[in-house]
Amino acid sequence: MGAAFMHLLSISASQRTVFDQSIIIDTHLNNLPQAESLTKAVKSPSETSSNKETNAVPPAHSTARKELFHTSIIAHAPGWTIFRNLYMSNGTLYILALNQSFPEIRMMISTGTIALNTPENIAAREPTQQDMDFITPEEAHVRWSSDTTRVLTVEGNTLLVNDPEQFLGHYYHFVAELIFGIWSFWFGAWSTPSNTVESAFQLSHPSPPPIHRVIFPHAVGWRDGPGFNAYFLRAAFPSLDVEVRDDWADRIGATSAKDRAWHFPIVLVADRSAAFRGSICGRETQRTASEAVEYMLKRNQLLGYQVGGWWEPLRKAVWAFARVDSDPVWSDSASSSLGFPMPKKIIITYISRQGVPRRKLREADHINLVAALEALVIRKGTGWELVVLQAERMSKDAQVQAAARSTVRLSNNILCHEAPMSAFVQILLGVHGNGLTHLVLMKPTRASAVIEIFYPGGFTHDYHWTARALGMTHYAVWNDRYMTHPDEPEVNYPEGFQGNEIPVVGETIVRLIEEHVDLKLKAAAGM
Repeated sequence: MGAAFMHLLSISASQRTVFDQSIIIDTHLNNLPQAESLTKAVKSPSETSSNKETNAVPPAHSTARKELFHTSIIAHAPGWTIFRNLYMSNGTLYILALNQSFPEIRMMISTGTIALNTPENIAAREPTQQDMDFITPEEAHVRWSSDTTRVLTVEGNTLLVNDPEQFLGHYYHFVAELIFGIWSFWFGAWSTPSNTVESAFQLSHPSPPPIHRVIFPHAVGWRDGPGFNAYFLRAAFPSLDVEVRDDWADRIGATSAKDRAWHFPIVLVADRSAAFRGSICGRETQRTASEAVEYMLKRNQLLGYQVGGWWEPLRKAVWAFARVDSDPVWSDSASSSLGFPMPKKIIITYISRQGVPRRKLREADHINLVAALEALVIRKGTGWELVVLQAERMSKDAQVQAAARSTVRLSNNILCHEAPMSAFVQILLGVHGNGLTHLVLMKPTRASAVIEIFYPGGFTHDYHWTARALGMTHYAVWNDRYMTHPDEPEVNYPEGFQGNEIPVVGETIVRLIEEHVDLKLKAAAGM
């Protein structure tokens, strides 16, 4: 429903974009030199500022009288902006600058209120001077600098997620959209541009600086019902501090007299509504992360994009937490322009939704699908395996372990077959639903694919865009028909999309899988 709503919302957004690349991530930041913060005046490859001479960062508490440090932007795309030296006083974010030669404020931030598809709500989410404003050095000096202790530095690197709770409490939106976008932008901003084939296919790259805290100023909670938001966040960022609305209110209260301010040396401001004002998210994908990804791709800063190398740190961090064998499918030295190798075994992972209240297959079609897949695996022999999962009956560790070994992901929810966790998932299959978010934890191989079953006529970019961003093939299935990029259907939510009578022909899925694997085998052989 969230995706459907935001698609309708995007009708009023701007131009067009092209996305034809892939991506991945890494969360272990321990390799950084002593987890050094960016509070030192380190320059990003993309940083620009009209105030560079004042860009060094002051100590948190300085007794000497000093000028306040000017704001600059390290990187900006609609809804994603990394600032150096941003200030907050009485709830307003201040850009301290001699001039206003910065991106349009509405492309950086909104009011952060709940998003509804009405003209009144769209207008209400447009930012005002209370949300973000400019302040000159002289004005800042008069207001804050009579006593330098009135400007307190929030040490370290901060994420400021200016979104309402509306989408935070959903595993897909939180992990595969918000964190996906955060990491692509953060990773890319500190990467040295490279357009070499080797760089595009490598999994390992220099780590970006650490992220020390995340602030949700409009949210009381950010956890989802099943608990995967917290599981992923704590596994990927074990040292991250989390502040919510009450904490932000404390910071506002401490500066309510407007004669004090908080100083953020480095802060990434993420804003969902601002991202939808961009041409890529607003017109093409309805995925906020796409603005961040496209920006870095165009600048050759999303390293390892063909195999999701930029996402590898986060994925490996979650694998380690779940006790998954984290050995890579191939080594960097073995990678080439041909891409990654074929896996030793084709594993089809079907996530069944038959045990959940809504959006599931017709029972007869589900039974036929499982039988057809079982027959396929028997016919193919020892190099093939089927795993049928019912996610709600599994622990989080078990779900991560299963995702890490899939090659084809099937999303529907039953527990039929167990497979040794040392194998690799190549194909993930299932009805459109939250369980397909686990595709972000799949190991990349040449055969990796996501097969998503929709009610005929229905389609959304959620898992389609995310799978392709990680270098995987995505197929949309309508009963006995399947489509893939660049011939994917238009976004649509017909009656029946959320229902329990979704049809599928099992033999069609089997034919699709065989064609997919044969195609990848021929490509690997150079045919």
